[in-house]
Amino acid sequence: MTTADRNRLRERIATLGKSLFDRGLTMGASGNISVRLEDGGWLMTPTNACLGRLDPARISRLAGDGRLLEGDAPTKESFLHRAMYDERPGAGAIVHLHSTHSVAVSCLPDIDPGDCIPPLTAYYVMRVGRLPLVPYHVPGDPTLGDAVRGLAGRHSAVLLANHGPVVAGRDLEAAVYATEELEETAKLYLLLRGHNPRVLTPAQVADLEARFPRD
Repeated sequence: MTTADRNRLRERIATLGKSLFDRGLTMGASGNISVRLEDGGWLMTPTNACLGRLDPARISRLAGDGRLLEGDAPTKESFLHRAMYDERPGAGAIVHLHSTHSVAVSCLPDIDPGDCIPPLTAYYVMRVGRLPLVPYHVPGDPTLGDAVRGLAGRHSAVLLANHGPVVAGRDLEAAVYATEELEETAKLYLLLRGHNPRVLTPAQVADLEARFPRD
């Protein structure tokens, strides 16, 4: 991958980060985005950076062993990204947000920890699939990476209790679209609580998963 290619990816991260921020899917300096590079390294948003005001030139570039090669120091939650990448060799990008409705679901006491949101729509199944809950850890606790690693091999997205979603995709756009789909489905789930909604059947879910693999 050439320097020009990496710079185009940096610009795309900044553009999509601003889109997520402008629509209220993340706020302040919360949330982070990464893209896997062909050489085994990553581009990753810097620590304490606002996704709405990213400077592409300052986006971190990391070697495969985690060394900082260019830009500012990476997000302090880089271990979440590395855990997902380690378990999902087909993943090309990861998005972690503190999006309101997804976080709200993560705070509910009666959700299924093996699958936090039922299969309400076809696009949720296609882009997210089953969503397990990762037990609460203090933000920045590296043992959270181990907890994520234990689930990421079977799931392209996980929900951190009282924290937010971590979502992998085959490329940056796929990861962003899946994160957006998760947030909208979390909103639907909260709106429908107590209404006994119709959900997709196991056979319908299996058919969608066979037709539309995520990464």
